[in-house]
Amino acid sequence: MTSAAGIGLDIGATKTLGVLTDELGQVRAEVRIPTRPGADGVLGTAVDVVTDLRARTRSQLWPVGIGIPGLVDVELGAVRHAVNLDLDGTSLPLAAELESRLGLPVLVENDVNAASIGATSLLSPGARRDLAYISIGTGFAAGLVLDGHLRRGAHGAAGEIGHIPVDPEGPLCACGLRGCLETVASGSALAAAWPGTDDVPAAVAVFEAAGAGDEQAIAVRDRFAAAVAAGVRLLCLTVDVETVVIGGGVTQVGEPLRHAVARALRAQAESSGFLGSLGLAERIRLVPTDYPVAAIGAALLGRPA
Repeated sequence: MTSAAGIGLDIGATKTLGVLTDELGQVRAEVRIPTRPGADGVLGTAVDVVTDLRARTRSQLWPVGIGIPGLVDVELGAVRHAVNLDLDGTSLPLAAELESRLGLPVLVENDVNAASIGATSLLSPGARRDLAYISIGTGFAAGLVLDGHLRRGAHGAAGEIGHIPVDPEGPLCACGLRGCLETVASGSALAAAWPGTDDVPAAVAVFEAAGAGDEQAIAVRDRFAAAVAAGVRLLCLTVDVETVVIGGGVTQVGEPLRHAVARALRAQAESSGFLGSLGLAERIRLVPTDYPVAAIGAALLGRPA
């Protein structure tokens, strides 16, 4: 048995994934169950996952970390406006409710921020202090670790670059604006341009078709890669991070995704010696397939410094 352990949960719309980590941050156990919607459902699901993981260790536990979508008040450990979880504008005191049911301290963080902390575990110690994590799934958002510290922003909106308009005449975004980066660089945008199937996700389907020489698929892939590259460029030119780690459902594509985005970044830099000198294409990393980056980041929330 290890001397200390951490539990981290990544609460998503369809599943809640929990991990038990040892004092070195290595995953020792993993639990995945469907998320029950609504306040009672989310709380009950979290209790079930933590109870299962807790039964697998006799180690002393650090505070339980939770990564969850929506607007998170870190100080209060509360969440609201997590639409896909059926949580509306009413604040759910997630930490307080779970603490009373579990008898353990609980820390709550936005899921993308938790994933950005988890992404540090993929890098060498010297590269962990400055990174951006891009989550490409239904939406497009980033988390920032700057000088070794998570950057949430004055209003918790740091990294919400998916809602920066890039085409004033573009499609309507869920946020109410038109032509946001999210409308061209997200998994949803890719699925709209090239629908997948129950067996093959859209991202995988379009990259496979493009790799086989389908000209329409190549055009869809390249437009998507150029939009993601624009997001990478925006982050690097704003805060000049050492590494940009890309995660989310689209990373099922694997290395072809990284190659496509890197190729787009190099093409965008061909006419600019300034951009070319920054080596943006070389800063990209992908989260490995099936690596529970948000759950690991959540577990690290309670880890002693």
